[in-house]
Amino acid sequence: MYAETPFYRSLVDGSFPVIVSLARHDLDLAKAALDAGATAIKTHLNAYHRATGTTFGSFTEERPFFEELSKLGCPLLVMAGQETVPTEGEMDALHDLGFKGFNVYVDHLQPHLLRSKLRPMPALASTSGAQDVSRIAAIPGCIIEASIMPFERYRTNMSDADLQKYREIVDAVDVPVIVPSQLQLTPEDAAALKDIGVAAPLLGAIVTGDTTASMYRAVAGIVEQTRRLR
Repeated sequence: MYAETPFYRSLVDGSFPVIVSLARHDLDLAKAALDAGATAIKTHLNAYHRATGTTFGSFTEERPFFEELSKLGCPLLVMAGQETVPTEGEMDALHDLGFKGFNVYVDHLQPHLLRSKLRPMPALASTSGAQDVSRIAAIPGCIIEASIMPFERYRTNMSDADLQKYREIVDAVDVPVIVPSQLQLTPEDAAALKDIGVAAPLLGAIVTGDTTASMYRAVAGIVEQTRRLR
């Protein structure tokens, strides 16, 4: 149903690619992430990003940036929105621009999104339970984003209990699980996530900061640490 891309294969073969979620739509931030060894870039539409306080606009508003981003030639992912999501035509246009997957919280997953060519990456929330995990895993070809930390835990250190929560999700499904950096993930944390079977870390502003220098430093540190484990 979905293209078997090199990026998707890297999620299922243990390669542990690093995905970077941009704190803002800034081409230099994306270039810094890729220069540091990131494999894919994630962007946003129709959303308020709680960790940074950034508001991302509609497809029409963000399309000029997406067109520039697509010239970098890397796999692209999109957080498609909250109550408002792209139309079928806009999902087709995103695919044409090189987007490989889309992401929304499971409660915002509208049926027409699953008819697109973009691979679904529904996100769990801090209130999600085992039933939600099973519900997402039943979607053909899906990837799970384990966005399970409550807001008050943002920017705190990952504990053994947190690692166990991620492990329980990984062990419960047979689809790739991505862990976003709601916590202050270190290179050692990333290695621990790889060890329990997480498919990829998704590094956002809490880890990368919002400058090209902080982006490069954070991504390079995690890429270097996890490459030692291959």
